[in-house]
Amino acid sequence: MLHRNRATCGQGTVEAVIVIPVLFVLMLLLLQPGIVLYNRLVMGNAAAEGCRLLATADGSSGAYEAFIRHKLASVPQHDCFHVHHGTCSWNIELSGNEASSAVTVKISNELKPLPLFDAGAKLLGMTNGSGNLVITESVTMPTQPDWVASSPSGSDPSGWVGAWLS
Repeated sequence: MLHRNRATCGQGTVEAVIVIPVLFVLMLLLLQPGIVLYNRLVMGNAAAEGCRLLATADGSSGAYEAFIRHKLASVPQHDCFHVHHGTCSWNIELSGNEASSAVTVKISNELKPLPLFDAGAKLLGMTNGSGNLVITESVTMPTQPDWVASSPSGSDPSGWVGAWLS
């Protein structure tokens, strides 16, 4: 027959009362940076693909912006990922085309900070007037690769063909 010491009976319950809330707070503190990182990765990839498409553009930018919005659709329509009340908070700016030396795609987004982060973000001045975090990603790419600029034929494709045939 086992006899337990009455002084240690219930020790595990007391430890659980202390440890479980601390673990939940730590998980919550790791969740917000993960959300921001996910948003930045999706936005950066969409901006890079938009730059590649814009570098060959000679028409209107409406189709290119729609392409970028389609890529951004992988961000969930939840306030902690992407605020979407009434109007969409994606702000997409396109500059340049195939005639430019470089193209730029800038994407910004608003997200609502999780509890515990919202007070800290407001104190640090990281939020806008509506209390949301604003994340911005900008990608700039040259329209032509480096070898084109250093080529003796320049950027004229007919000169490249002549160089290859001779």
